[in-house]
Amino acid sequence: MKTLIKNVNALLPDGTTPVTNIMIAGDRIKAVGEVPADFQPDKIIEGSNHLAIPGLVNAHTHASMTLLRSYADDMVLMDWLNQKIWPVEAKMNADDIYWGAMLAALEMIRTGTTAFADMYGPCMDKVAEVVIASGLRGVLSRGLIGVAPDANEKLAENIALHKDYHGAGEGRVTVMFAPHAPYTCPPDYLKKVSQAAGECRAEIHIHMSETQSEVEGCLNDYGKRPFAHVEATGLFEHGTLAAHCVHLDDEDIEIIKKHDIRVAHNPGSNMKLASGVAPVPRLLQEKICVALGTDGTSSNNNLDMLEEVQLVALLHKVDTLDPLAVDALTAVKMGTEYGAQAVGLKEAGRLAPGALADIVLFDMKNSMWCPRHNLVSLLAYSARSSSVDMVMVAGKALMEKGELKTLDEERILFEAQRCADRLTK
Repeated sequence: MKTLIKNVNALLPDGTTPVTNIMIAGDRIKAVGEVPADFQPDKIIEGSNHLAIPGLVNAHTHASMTLLRSYADDMVLMDWLNQKIWPVEAKMNADDIYWGAMLAALEMIRTGTTAFADMYGPCMDKVAEVVIASGLRGVLSRGLIGVAPDANEKLAENIALHKDYHGAGEGRVTVMFAPHAPYTCPPDYLKKVSQAAGECRAEIHIHMSETQSEVEGCLNDYGKRPFAHVEATGLFEHGTLAAHCVHLDDEDIEIIKKHDIRVAHNPGSNMKLASGVAPVPRLLQEKICVALGTDGTSSNNNLDMLEEVQLVALLHKVDTLDPLAVDALTAVKMGTEYGAQAVGLKEAGRLAPGALADIVLFDMKNSMWCPRHNLVSLLAYSARSSSVDMVMVAGKALMEKGELKTLDEERILFEAQRCADRLTK
């Protein structure tokens, strides 16, 4: 299948947005620019008055938590987890996980996300089914709580998920291992996870240094800060996606650089839970890969990655009192190119020849896109995800002209509400 997106403003890797053409062959971008005579497309998409960007990447979320959106808000993190979230999650069954993930997929497609890194469980096979059916890319992992009585069974589930689904969906499903956090996974358990990940040649997805109390608890329990503590277990030897990384010191940052750890920054969730402000400008200056995530919808409360792009651009300006702290193009790249790198999708995140054809078109025919002095600035500070018009993954349209191509929206909304009611009422 060959597709031509013609006369579109395209966000190129250098940050420019010229009117050009994007040629797609199969699941890849073949070329950007003038259309040669020998390129005969099977489908032509008119791109005038549209901005094409690489698909947004949600580098850290808990997809099926959509069922808990608005259930428990305005609480301290550990009270929120222990008193509200974990008790309801303990009642979730395969049906809940499936429809919660379907609701997440629906929201992600409608808001321009093409790939997401998901840490949840049990029944992550149901999330894999959703990824396959929706057409999205999913980097999935079974959340592992090492202090739970069934900790070894959970690890076995992650191993089975890797065996059964890594590379599924024409390569759109990849699987990581997900020890939840240092405060829920003792050192011996982290070593078990490290061994399993090594045997599967899989990477790690873990929460790190989200709150100050987490850091203090680790110092009290082990005499080390979380990054030094986890490093000693060997977990960072496999490639690591570390979520949050809010409370860091110089030693933490050196460990992150040493192991080429990629950071998933969650500005919306960190603000809502009052976790603190991650030192993102410093991390970027240190050439550390910093991506963006929404976290789960019960702590955000949406999966709108364009909102995270806007939040990261604003939050760090006011935190540092520096209007240059995170500029518009950097914020957009954190949500696209850096996000793809962070979750291991090294061939995505760029509108360039050879890259995976994961593309989002924004309709610019409305007031928030006028006047068009600088399209990157408009995207980072003015636009809303409601102007997402087309979403393409691997060269296939998941939504076109606002019409979903792979999902039944009406049924998903009905089933998700049914599951949420059973869990919470």
